Amino acid sequence: MALFNKRDLIAKADQEIIKKGMFAKASAILESASAEFSETKTYDIFLSHSYSDDKLVLGIKKGIEELGFSIYIDWINDRQMSRDEVTRETAETLRKRMKQCKSLLFAVSNNSSDSKWMPWELGYFDGIKNKVAILPITETSQSTDSYQGQEYLGLYSYIARNPTQGTGEMTLWVHDSQKVYVNFKSWLEGYKPAAR
Repeated sequence: MALFNKRDLIAKADQEIIKKGMFAKASAILESASAEFSETKTYDIFLSHSYSDDKLVLGIKKGIEELGFSIYIDWINDRQMSRDEVTRETAETLRKRMKQCKSLLFAVSNNSSDSKWMPWELGYFDGIKNKVAILPITETSQSTDSYQGQEYLGLYSYIARNPTQGTGEMTLWVHDSQKVYVNFKSWLEGYKPAAR
């Protein structure tokens, strides 16, 4: 398994689109998921991402939920927010939602460098909770779960998917390097990646 890759995420999104109806678009399916949102719920993950990656985001959302984790996605759950403009109201809503989340995953794609909000979300969440990891989206499948972040992204741990030893159940892992990692659920509880 290893890192998330574009082809697998698009395939997962396509499965969901087919399940919901052949003419559905990823953004429409994601928006319909907003009915599940709760103002009082605590989410495992705040997904920081580029709005241009709606189909990839659908694949990430479905994949993470299948692993048993809850995920907040701003333009799905708070549809009234404008991602086109940087406003105080949007920033205040994002601050409130980030406080409802246990961690932030920063989805790095070809579009993420164009995002106005992603660097701000990363810095804010790191400052209030220090529970941030990079979710790299690779162009192709890789046989390893190794990732080298560019610039300041290399300061953070990164996420990979792999089976749990003993059970074979797929889950998320938080890596500092290929051989230094911890189970995502344990990381949420305060454990740090360790050499294996």
